[in-house]
Amino acid sequence: MRFSITNTHHEIYRHTDRYAGWPANYGMWVWNNEIVLLFTSGYPDPNGGFHARDRSRPLVTMQARSIDGGDSWSVTEAPLRFGKGLGTHEHMNQEIVESLETVEFETSTDTDFNDPNLAVMCGKTGLTAGSKSWFYTSLDRCLTWSGPFEIPMFDQLGIAARTDWIFESPESATLLLTATKPNGAEGRVFACRTEDGGKKFRFLSWINDAPKGYEIMPSSVQLEDGSILTTVRCQGSRRDDCWIDLYKSSDGAKTWEYLDRPVPETGDGGNPGSLVALHDGRLVITYGSRKIPYGIFAVISEDYGVSWSDPIVLRESFGNHDIGYTRSVVRSDSKLVTAYYVNDDPDGERFIEATITDFG
Repeated sequence: MRFSITNTHHEIYRHTDRYAGWPANYGMWVWNNEIVLLFTSGYPDPNGGFHARDRSRPLVTMQARSIDGGDSWSVTEAPLRFGKGLGTHEHMNQEIVESLETVEFETSTDTDFNDPNLAVMCGKTGLTAGSKSWFYTSLDRCLTWSGPFEIPMFDQLGIAARTDWIFESPESATLLLTATKPNGAEGRVFACRTEDGGKKFRFLSWINDAPKGYEIMPSSVQLEDGSILTTVRCQGSRRDDCWIDLYKSSDGAKTWEYLDRPVPETGDGGNPGSLVALHDGRLVITYGSRKIPYGIFAVISEDYGVSWSDPIVLRESFGNHDIGYTRSVVRSDSKLVTAYYVNDDPDGERFIEATITDFG
């Protein structure tokens, strides 16, 4: 496959005294040229380990908004209940986690999944046994949020939700989630469904109920024929044995078939993919590469996921592995907007950036 693409890069949030990261844990939404992105912000610590963050201070959920298609951004603290530490318990010392406000769930009311201004976002406590998850809803393009609303445990030891919804009707939606394995470790992906606007959910299926390492962080699209494609972040027996796999369901997420490995390597610790469909039907997976050369990449399929291009560079990184966690959306003019965290110096700040890509 040959592509003629152009990329432009746009700073979203960058401060020398902050560690900003992990957009994939939250969500990104687009309405014409208005785009909203959530991510987290903490403090740097060069001795913080694999991620150079300060574990002794709480992380805060941030919300960025662009009204010009991603060229410029304004950033505030996210207007969420229990936004401090949201989705980042594994990145804070236990005494900080215990100091956070206890999450109190609201009773979910009917959500109209066809509302044109809707955004739905998931939150979680941790990754392993004991982790709990919930979701928030917004009907005004993320100006305000309702919730949190509890996601059931489905008889699992832990649920680690990142935002991955497929809206099917005003009342029905399929939600892809990560559960712990039977030994309490992360993780394996399953599908569930609500048919009453998010008040109740029922279990549908495992994508792969017994992965050798882990399969986590699904990202899904529904094709015109109703089938669902889902990428999952995979790791084998070693931390540097990581890739992205692709699964397909042709029966409403009741059963799944393995399709392909569109990204054979994602580097040390791995990275999730963000799967989107362009307006012309092509599929794109964006992801961060934690192997040299570090950077943000994309692969493209012109045959609904059967085959994939070689990696295409969206944004080079001159720092280290502490990058990625992409979220991508497609603008009304078919340009792709991809948000991620990145660094250009291993000892420098981690910051949030967006790349706007024209695939021609």
